[in-house]
Amino acid sequence: KWQSLLQIQRERKRVMRETCSKYKSNNRRIITPYHVSRIFVEDKYRVLYCEVPKAGCSNWKRVLMVLNGLASSTKDIQHNTVHYGNYLKRLDGFDHKGIYHRLNTYTKMLFIREPFEKLVSAFRDKFEHPNNYYHPVFGKAIISRYRVNATKEALRTGSGVQFQEFIQYLLDVHRPVGMDIHWDHVNRLCSPCLIDYDFVGKFESMEEDANFFLHLIGAPQNLTFPKFKDRHSEEERTTPKITQQYFAQLSPAQRQRSYDFYYMDYLMFNYSKP
Repeated sequence: KWQSLLQIQRERKRVMRETCSKYKSNNRRIITPYHVSRIFVEDKYRVLYCEVPKAGCSNWKRVLMVLNGLASSTKDIQHNTVHYGNYLKRLDGFDHKGIYHRLNTYTKMLFIREPFEKLVSAFRDKFEHPNNYYHPVFGKAIISRYRVNATKEALRTGSGVQFQEFIQYLLDVHRPVGMDIHWDHVNRLCSPCLIDYDFVGKFESMEEDANFFLHLIGAPQNLTFPKFKDRHSEEERTTPKITQQYFAQLSPAQRQRSYDFYYMDYLMFNYSKP
């Protein structure tokens, strides 16, 4: 079993490296603190984890906290502790020497997810539930720019953004509000052409990949990757079928442009075109 999983890892890394060299993306550039700002550090088991939102990142942070001795079980760690507790160090918090030492000697990993599915998951989480950051900051700007005859109430609260409006914002080169990590490219978040990741896991095979990774780093045997859904747990996870329902609301041109937008992620991580 480990052999076949090792083979899958080799193949994923090969595709990633070939895509990088084909597009000459990031090669021969100096690694700056910006490039490693999304990488979390676990010094005890010597792990570097690049956070990709909506691809199991809350549960990965829980695992890192347990590895680090900050908690005895992943079940004990609340959502807010994970995201706002600042218990985990980030790589950009170290000096130049500290960054390079860890990049050269620690096990570097990232977990990714099918780009459209990840996008729909982020949209559902941020815009279909009350959110006191995404509605006023992104919602208001999106509604005022893309909705004809928007009501005063919608403009005031920024609630009720439609998926099609969200996509218009995403594809607009003059975005009214900037990019956000929840829908940015993995290529930008984790710089996989610049940083040679040792392990590339996929959300779609999370349990198997995660537990294989824990086996590789020699984690305690009783530590397994948690299965629970971190937020809105009563709601069904975003599946390929749900993703399809959202993309059905778009025009063929919008669907094509969305694919073009995530083209490098599709290519680099070997996801087939939807």
